[in-house]
Parts: sequence; structure tokens; C-alpha cells
Amino acid sequence: MLLNITSRPFLASTIRTYARYNSGAATATVATGGKPPTGIVFMNMGGPSTTEETYDFLLRLFQDGDLIPFGIFQKPLGQFIAKRRTPKIEEHYREIGGGSPIKKWSQYQCQKVCEILDKTNPETAPHKPYVAFRYAKPLTEDALNEMKKDGVERAVAFSQYPQFSYSTTGSSINELYRQTLKHDPERSIEWSIIDRWPQQTGLVRAFGSNIKEKLAEFPPEIRDEVIILFSAHSLPMDIVNLGDSYPAEVAATVYKVMESLQFSNPYRLVWQSQVGPKPWLGGQTAKIIDKLEKRDDVKGLVLVPIAFTSDHIETLHELDIEIMEDAEHPEKIKRAESMNGNELFIAGLADLVKDHLQSGQKYSKQLELDCILGGEKASGTFKHPSEMFGKH
Repeated sequence: MLLNITSRPFLASTIRTYARYNSGAATATVATGGKPPTGIVFMNMGGPSTTEETYDFLLRLFQDGDLIPFGIFQKPLGQFIAKRRTPKIEEHYREIGGGSPIKKWSQYQCQKVCEILDKTNPETAPHKPYVAFRYAKPLTEDALNEMKKDGVERAVAFSQYPQFSYSTTGSSINELYRQTLKHDPERSIEWSIIDRWPQQTGLVRAFGSNIKEKLAEFPPEIRDEVIILFSAHSLPMDIVNLGDSYPAEVAATVYKVMESLQFSNPYRLVWQSQVGPKPWLGGQTAKIIDKLEKRDDVKGLVLVPIAFTSDHIETLHELDIEIMEDAEHPEKIKRAESMNGNELFIAGLADLVKDHLQSGQKYSKQLELDCILGGEKASGTFKHPSEMFGKH
């Protein structure tokens, strides 16, 4: 006897079965009212959410030749350094609560941005948030596979490094390309990228607001004399000497923030988190603070984590614990809040993505030069951004 394929029970059963087993575009299209979601992908280095994830995080970090180039010794030397540093870094994570909050804040910020975009840019709605970390879970391939299951056909890679470096944003997009070849070889997702935003209005306003709040904690008679120290993650001089744009773009952010404050206070840009014996960008945050806070004529210091979009170990431990423990006059030192859930900041991110989507731009005009100067030694990745971004 032939099955009656025109019967309602058969059709209903078939639809249920298809929906249950098909994890591709059709499923997502049904779920979103017939329109595939636009993926908004926050890309960052990430951090271990638990202390148990620390070794894997460090191993991926030190084996990344785009970040810290060791040449032919990349894998064994990276493994050696990761193993050696794990116990100390695990202890640091325990001291800040048992893991990095960067995943929590990245997911929160991205979700809020998508909620705003659904209202302000309905032509590309619905917008669906994803987080793709370079060294911690969720990894790039995790986000990519989730996007494919959700039926995403258009995605924005949104670098959460406001200031571009080939060693950070460049490394993230290199990994996106490698994982795309593995997990989306048919190139079903059309990508574009926001690869830098050092003077975005929301970013500048949020930093300015946080600095004002912290300055207000000092007595009025000394408030204008307090020194503002903008601290950014340092970079090996090997990478700087390739022509990397990071130092200039961090300085551009600092200048824009101070301009918004009408240059109310003396300020400097300093650099933190140097690793290993090779030369890195200086002056180092800890050394500059040590020099200043001991002086009687320095009334106070405000530390500003200018290259970070949320709290993580470099703010919560390096600035909040290590700096304070080493200081002779910790009462002089205050730290401006990180971006975290700052509404000005999140609104700025949403504006940035909206403008990007409406512009039709696939990547900035700077990215080609970044690839020429920074990508000489990169392996297994694209030589020109058009190989990754745009239709294929």
C-alpha cells in the first residue's frame, strides 16, 4: 500500500521531522519569520572563564605567531611558556574571582547591540549576537558552526580591539579565514569587518564620563592637578617596527578623549602587560606609576584602561591588585571604570554597526596596507582582505 503523501498527518509529521534534523538555513528562516538573521560577531582575545581553562588559553596565545612571533620554535616554545606560566596565572584568576569576566561582558554587550539594531536598522533585522574568541571558549570555529546552524548568510566581524594591530585584530581575522575554509568552504556566509574604531563617539564619551566620575573623588582644590594615565596593552617592538598602526591609533583615542575633557588635566599614555625579555613598547605603566606616586608634588593619579572594552585580568589584577600592592601611596591612585555595561559605550557600538551595515563597506581602507606590512610571516591565511570579506 502506498503512503498517502497528501494527507495532513503525513505532512505534519514530515515538517516536524525536517525541523528536528535540519540545522541549516531553512530552520533558522522559519524561526525568524522567513528572513535569515544578520550575525554580529564580537571578536576578541578572550579569557578563561574558569581557572581550569587557563593552560589551554595560554597555549593558544603563546603558539599564535601573529601575536608573539617565535618563528620555527613557535609550537614548542609556546608550549613551554604556557606550562611554566600556568600556575601563576591560575592564581591570578583565583584572586579575581575564579576566571575572566570577558565572556560575560562580551555576550552582554553584543546582545544589547543586536537589540538596538533590530529597532534602528530593521532592514537587516533580525540581528543575532555571537562571540568569537581567539584563545578561549567560545572559539572562532564554535561561533562559525553556530552561525551556520542558525542559517546566517550575512555577518559582521566586529573587532573588539578599538585600535588595530595585526597581532590582535589581524590574528582574529586570520583565524576566521582559516576556520571558514574548514567549516564553511562553500562560503555560505558573506562577511564584512569593522576592523578599527579608535575615535568612535560613544567610546570617547564613555571614557570621558568615567574619567570625570573618578576625578570627582578627589578634593576640588587638587582635582585639576591629578595626572591621568592612559594604560594600554603593550606590543613587542618587532611588531611595531613592521609598521603596525596600533601605537598611533591608541594615541589617537587618548587625544580624542582628552579633547572631549578640554585637556583639563596633565596626561600620558603608558603601556602594560609586557611578557618576556624582548623589547616592548614603553614607558611601562608600573614604572611610571612608581615614579610619580612617590612624589609630594603629584596629588593623584587616575588610571584609564584605554585599549580594553571590558574588565579582564589586565585591569582586575594587574591594575587593581598588583599596582596597588606595590604602591607606597595607594590612596593617591584611582582607576576609571572599564566599559563593561556602560550605556553610552553600547549605544556607540550599535551606531557603529548600523553605519557599517548601511555603508556597504566590506573593510576599511587601511586593512590592505595592514596585510602588506603585518602579514609577511603569517601562514595559512589570506594576502588580501577581499579573499575573506565580500561575496565569494
